[in-house]
Amino acid sequence: MSIKVVDPGFLCTVQDLGRNGYQRFGMPISGAMDSYALAAANILVGNDANTAALEFHAVGPIFETLADCLVAVTGYGVRLWIDDREFPAWMSIFVRRGRLVHIEKTDAGAWGYAAFAGGIAVPAVMGSASTYLRAAVGGWYGRTLQAGDELPLGMPAAPSLIAAAGREFPPQKRPAYSASPTLRVIPGPQDDLFTPAGLQAFLTHDYVLTGQSDRMGYRLEGAGIEHRGDADLISDGIVTGSVQVPASGQPIIMMADHQTTGGYPKIATVIRADLPLLAQCRVGAALRFCAVSAQTALIVYQALMKDLLAKNWSQHETFIDNMRA
Repeated sequence: MSIKVVDPGFLCTVQDLGRNGYQRFGMPISGAMDSYALAAANILVGNDANTAALEFHAVGPIFETLADCLVAVTGYGVRLWIDDREFPAWMSIFVRRGRLVHIEKTDAGAWGYAAFAGGIAVPAVMGSASTYLRAAVGGWYGRTLQAGDELPLGMPAAPSLIAAAGREFPPQKRPAYSASPTLRVIPGPQDDLFTPAGLQAFLTHDYVLTGQSDRMGYRLEGAGIEHRGDADLISDGIVTGSVQVPASGQPIIMMADHQTTGGYPKIATVIRADLPLLAQCRVGAALRFCAVSAQTALIVYQALMKDLLAKNWSQHETFIDNMRA
């Protein structure tokens, strides 16, 4: 069982939920930029949430199915075509062998995902299938996909792929994606190194996502954030969502491929429930920040994950491509 890449789109890689436990050795976590969307795609096709799937940015891929398969496409601003017929995103779709599957990326959102029943069968490196491009680690030979690549699929858990088709996560159960979201943050751990005016600027002004952003970090531009003193610290650990502020006063938010330590003060951390909203912002998006407590962050995250982990989807009429071979 496999799929063949006809057109890889842009920045199409194999990802799971990341490479945990190796940051002390300098290895980033990597994994999906929008972990919720990847997990949802996997669950829809009957996989564990952490199964290897495809991630792409801005331009979607085209691939040929070399066997019958079950696919789900998720993300923000994605459309799914099988041959010349459109099918819903955020739904499990049964696809016959020999079909062309085209994922279209619209102007909304940044990242999309395609999961297949059984997952993309690539070797785990340090416990993960995630691709870390800067070091050519993991995924499909440590690189982005290319036309002609044939990716093997694992054995599906579902006894019948057709019976498993038609599962959908309704829009009201997905993250509240937005072109310009307000992101909730927990202040600190070094917010005391900023002046009151700096803290106020961070929480009251819009910040625009710049073109110098990538999977390592999102660079923002807006009102300057004033430090109390030196903007350089002895490097310490950072996490996904950490908001670092260098001497320029312009914040940088750590994303999936962020380095394991950093020497700029961290004014806040984006809460885990809002990381999908952040990841899906495009260049030019205007972001705002709102401070919340750690307790609130936990409650919000538990509520977001409740329906996902409970597999609380809707079951629609079975969707198959009607060109039976």
